[in-house]
Amino acid sequence: MVRELLEKARKLSMFTAYNTNVDTIVYLNGETVQRLIDEFGAEAVKKRIDEYPREINEPLDFVARLVHALKTGKPMAVPLVNEELQAWFDSHFKYDVERMGGQAGIIANLLANLDFKEVLVYTPHLAKRQAEMFVKKPNLFYPVVEDGKLVLKHPWEAYRENDPVKVNRIFEFRAGTTFRLGNETITVPFSGRFIVSARFESIRIYTEPELKPFLPEIGQRVDGAILSGYQGIKLRYSDGKDANYYLREAKKDILLLKREKDVKVHLEFASIQNRELRKKVIYNLFPLVDSVGMDEAEIAYVLSALGYDRLAERIFTYNRIEDAALGGKILIDEMNLELLQIHTIYYIMYIAHADNPLSEAELRQSLELATTLAASRASLGDIMSPDQISVGMNVPYNERGEHVKLRFEEAKRKLRTREYKLVIIPTRLVQNPVSTVGLGDTISTGAFTSYLAMLREKGEL
Repeated sequence: MVRELLEKARKLSMFTAYNTNVDTIVYLNGETVQRLIDEFGAEAVKKRIDEYPREINEPLDFVARLVHALKTGKPMAVPLVNEELQAWFDSHFKYDVERMGGQAGIIANLLANLDFKEVLVYTPHLAKRQAEMFVKKPNLFYPVVEDGKLVLKHPWEAYRENDPVKVNRIFEFRAGTTFRLGNETITVPFSGRFIVSARFESIRIYTEPELKPFLPEIGQRVDGAILSGYQGIKLRYSDGKDANYYLREAKKDILLLKREKDVKVHLEFASIQNRELRKKVIYNLFPLVDSVGMDEAEIAYVLSALGYDRLAERIFTYNRIEDAALGGKILIDEMNLELLQIHTIYYIMYIAHADNPLSEAELRQSLELATTLAASRASLGDIMSPDQISVGMNVPYNERGEHVKLRFEEAKRKLRTREYKLVIIPTRLVQNPVSTVGLGDTISTGAFTSYLAMLREKGEL
């Protein structure tokens, strides 16, 4: 069933934008973490953990937030705002891998490797180093304007010499890693990653003015669009522009994409530490898109920004399915979403209104494709061809699968669900993943494209 659904999805043309970067990856071990703690002293690290810095301005901020992530075993991303610190990172770590990063870049390469009909990727910054991280596939294109016309080129042929490059540093950690923080021995409970995301003035999220008039043409050309990277917007810039300016432009982009054809748009949400900016992104962009994808920490952040602090706190503290489902219901109602997808380590959930054209069984199939693709990626590190989905099909559901189903049925009994379609599936969980980077993006891409494929089959697209 999964294989057949992927075949249908591969007939689609997709557009993805805006964020790409170079990911450098470090595979952490206990000795490396211990060395960092010893460099600054356990007491200084503990004190800074309590202060919980929201961005990285100096090395101690990084060490404190990293240790906090390792203690909880939860994936986290914290912005690096001090560009001068890049030299400190380069002197302290040997990078094990250098690869494509950024949601739009990861999604574009995934779709291209899965042999989708046509994949258009756009990023406002395309230096040669960045361009060469795109896979060299004949179905992958970057839109440029030449002689007043839209021209599609492979990213390798469209780079611009002087564009800036964004480098994100990813620290992969494994369950069972042990280190000491003063008198405390810490064992990492889950595998995950800690991302130090570069947030520098030179990197911005926008569409170049000369390409903007061609967005309706791009919208006509594709079946769906996956937009991401809004977490990279800053509240204020030194040139006088601010988040409101870039979000106004982002709204125009979505409306232009939909102008000639109501193309379905999915927004992949990522953690935004600043509550004010988070609120701006939610209120400006969510009402314009059809679908949103996020993890359980991100739905808690979103609910908090909307004023549901107690519910957000419950999700953060207990991570109960019923709270995530309730939060999802609130979100699709308040933001008038067609579809919300929440992915966690143990389950993936869809929440839609009862009048959604797809049945609950069909929505479940879509999620099944999503977790199978993610299991393939976790097993292999990357997906290079459509037939590699068979790797994920051989990965078992996680050990909490039956517990997830029971809790979900309980949640449905407690909540009023007649006006909604709620479906959940346990994830296929790879015990020793080659990499966890891009798994959320893979889930959202598999889910959204298979959703579109089934809508198309019903004549709803």
